[in-house]
Amino acid sequence: MASTDEHQVKLREKIDAPDTNAGGQQSEAAEKVENGNGAAPSAQSAVVAVQVPQGRSPFPPIDDYAFLSDCETTCLIANNGAVEWMCIPRPDSPSVFGAVLDRSAGHFRVGPYAQEVPAARHYRPGSLIVETTWQTETGWLLVTDAMLMGPWHNTDRRSKTHRRAPTDWDAEHCLLRVIKCVSGVVELEVSCEPAFDYHRRSATWEYTGEVYEEATATCEGSVERVRVNEETPLGSVHPTLKLTTNLRLGIEGREAQARTRMVEGDEAFVALSWTPNPPPRTQAEAKAKLHQTSECWRQWITVGKFPDHPWRQYLQQSALALKGLTYAPTGALTAASTTSLPETPGGMRNWDYRYAWVRDSTFALWGLYTLGLDREANNFFHFLSDVTDEGDGEPRPLQIMYGIGGERTLTEYELDNLSGYDQASPVRIGNGAFDQQQHDVWGAMLDSVYLHVRSREHVPETLWPILKRQVEEAIKHWKLPDRGIWEVRGEPKHFTNSKVMCWVALDRGAKLAVLHGEMEYARKWAAIADEIKADVCTNGVDQRGVFTQHYQTDALDASALMMPLVRFLPPDDPRIRATVLAIADELTVDGLVLRYKVEETDDGLEGEEGTFTICSFWLVSALVEIGELKRAKQLCERLLAFASPLKLYAEEIDTQTGRHLGNFPQAFTHLALINAVVHVIRAEDWGETGEFRPAN
Repeated sequence: MASTDEHQVKLREKIDAPDTNAGGQQSEAAEKVENGNGAAPSAQSAVVAVQVPQGRSPFPPIDDYAFLSDCETTCLIANNGAVEWMCIPRPDSPSVFGAVLDRSAGHFRVGPYAQEVPAARHYRPGSLIVETTWQTETGWLLVTDAMLMGPWHNTDRRSKTHRRAPTDWDAEHCLLRVIKCVSGVVELEVSCEPAFDYHRRSATWEYTGEVYEEATATCEGSVERVRVNEETPLGSVHPTLKLTTNLRLGIEGREAQARTRMVEGDEAFVALSWTPNPPPRTQAEAKAKLHQTSECWRQWITVGKFPDHPWRQYLQQSALALKGLTYAPTGALTAASTTSLPETPGGMRNWDYRYAWVRDSTFALWGLYTLGLDREANNFFHFLSDVTDEGDGEPRPLQIMYGIGGERTLTEYELDNLSGYDQASPVRIGNGAFDQQQHDVWGAMLDSVYLHVRSREHVPETLWPILKRQVEEAIKHWKLPDRGIWEVRGEPKHFTNSKVMCWVALDRGAKLAVLHGEMEYARKWAAIADEIKADVCTNGVDQRGVFTQHYQTDALDASALMMPLVRFLPPDDPRIRATVLAIADELTVDGLVLRYKVEETDDGLEGEEGTFTICSFWLVSALVEIGELKRAKQLCERLLAFASPLKLYAEEIDTQTGRHLGNFPQAFTHLALINAVVHVIRAEDWGETGEFRPAN
């Protein structure tokens, strides 16, 4: 496991200085062709090939981004201090800063002039507030970034977006950047250049303060207060951005900028806001709001139960990442903050993950529940109630995914005007998998509900009709082929994992029926669960006793690692042990786990993909289950060493370079980390106490 200092060495070694100017834009040779009136390029604009020295890229490594959230909006901040991904007002809204997908698609940088690499960067303990320390030739600078949270502010009228019960804390719709010169003299630079609507609408700045302390950016279609619901399609309106500071702002075309010389003890702030909620106007107000945001995060994390162990910090940061990926107004949980970060360098496996997958969300609740952070589960189950409500008292079947506001149609299309991260195209918006048949969704949901309610020994009356409908859907579909957990775009198959998760739906459904006093349903569903298990054990096992990807193949699939975790068979069953060891030995690259071998799987796509980090963490948990604790601990230590400097994970890891691939940060990965780490810690405790409690 790498220490903080080791992470900094790793950071220095693996980052080539970005070939950008101080504002985070490309060199002239790499800029997009713009039309004569200075407007942003249209979808049909030509793209000039980027000329980058071999071995260098203008794009930061994915794992070098910091992730901020106020549980309504998220952003990514590059190592050079530039916000390079931010969508307003929701994580699935059009971007206003999109440099992560095209170096000319908008940025917001705060940092020393003409310096790109900081001396250190870390989260404040127990929060999603990031502190960046810069060392220049003449001094030291500290920049603290936060998405502000404060006391509930809808006191004179009800919120138009919140469907869940108000809490004590609420998003303030403001990104605050506080600067302090801690030693010597430093030239500070602020550069804010939004590019609305995925760089399809150009920003216009104007002064809106008394002197130089405030400027406002708009585009065609901008509104002051953005309220998005199902009647207001995303992208139909655009936010008004207000930049407030105690520096002197200047306007240069599409950019608002400031530059000043700071000496030891000097402080400044820059606040970007997008609703009428008042931003800080003074340094004292800025520091007070930063403090209350820190207090909000720490009050939340303090509720959790974290073991006294060296890996505690990984558990806490993963829990914070999962909390940051929740969307407080509805209770949805996004799979990731980004779209189209590639699974393969320069490849086409680029997807939009800014939506709520029922599977990912319910598994994420496993992780939070394991750590005693179960309040998010209540909100998510209310979200499921919303999206399954037909309006006539009868719940509709679950889709595999929804928009975070409950939208059911997530039409997929491509943005031709963006080059893509490090030239990986296409850039996709929406996700065509929204209407796929994936038969694991009911089991994932029911397992999470059972985990949540079993300690209460009571199934809420309003939840029972929804649960009953999902069990009925599993009964109706379990004998049919589907697209599977990996959402393959080839022909449907009888995927083994899908059958297993249908068994989970019936097994947990029967247990929930007992809790609800519905004994007839319990007996009926338990019998069908036995039928599904017998079918899987007959058709989903190859000649050597290893569970396969689907019924018509001997190919392996990492999703089989879920079998001991969901208690499909006991860990000491020879087929479980054989399957776990086969995946560990045959479905790995440099010890890390692939989802499947692309040459053996009709996934409807071309190209290679990296190892999936969630699968490697699954292997840790499965190895613990079958008694291979030493091997599990070694793999877990290696995986934790691959964490980003801020202890975040994308979807995949390139075993050759250690760089992360895919959308970031990935909820699925962080929940698997929590489960794996807790598995190892509890197994070590078992060695001392004689009692082993599975993580789930």
